Amino acid sequence: MVLCGGPLIAPIMERCGAQARVASLAADGAILHRGDIAAEIEGLLTGLLIGERTALNFMQLMSGIATKTAQFVRAVAGTRARIVDTRKTHPGLRAVEKYAVRMGGGFNHRFGLDSGVLIKDNHIAAAGSLSAAIMLAREAVPHTLRIEIECENLAQLEAAIAARADVVLLDNMTLEDIRRACQIAAGRVQIEVSGNITLATVGEIARTGVDLISVGELTHSARAADLSMRIEAY
Repeated sequence: MVLCGGPLIAPIMERCGAQARVASLAADGAILHRGDIAAEIEGLLTGLLIGERTALNFMQLMSGIATKTAQFVRAVAGTRARIVDTRKTHPGLRAVEKYAVRMGGGFNHRFGLDSGVLIKDNHIAAAGSLSAAIMLAREAVPHTLRIEIECENLAQLEAAIAARADVVLLDNMTLEDIRRACQIAAGRVQIEVSGNITLATVGEIARTGVDLISVGELTHSARAADLSMRIEAY
């Protein structure tokens, strides 16, 4: 597993009255194997027991995300593709979950709606057309904000390039269409791919030449890492 969340141990235990001292702590991003010690903590017993579950909940969640991300990163090694997360995070936990993605070797997509413009099918329908949606967005946002648009076919890709989108998100396209899209977009616009990306398919998708592969599974479905706390009396 890839450890993540260690720096939260001390403040959690402190709030629980443990008067804790972290005697040793493996670095976030470190690879741990069954039986390895992630941290040694000294403190008052009552406070340690109060903080145990909260500290473990954070570390298990974050380590699970980091571990899952590392699996996807390894699957695309040797390609130009970056593995990125999505905004499919748990309420109130976005910052720590996206941090965990980085610890696993992935990259962050938008933190919020104000981090960049992502035009999807409902926005296109509301604007009347793909080109109109991009034009309205460009008129409304600062020049420093990039505009990305979701495309479902190659015709929409061509239209998005003509309308000067910065990034195109290919949604649930076939491998052959993704390859063709990369040829069309080469040197003109960044290509991101999303939609039902799995460990079994991500490598082949990466080898089409895409720039970014966004995976919601990293945060919304990562399995909690197996961690536990053991008390040793002195």
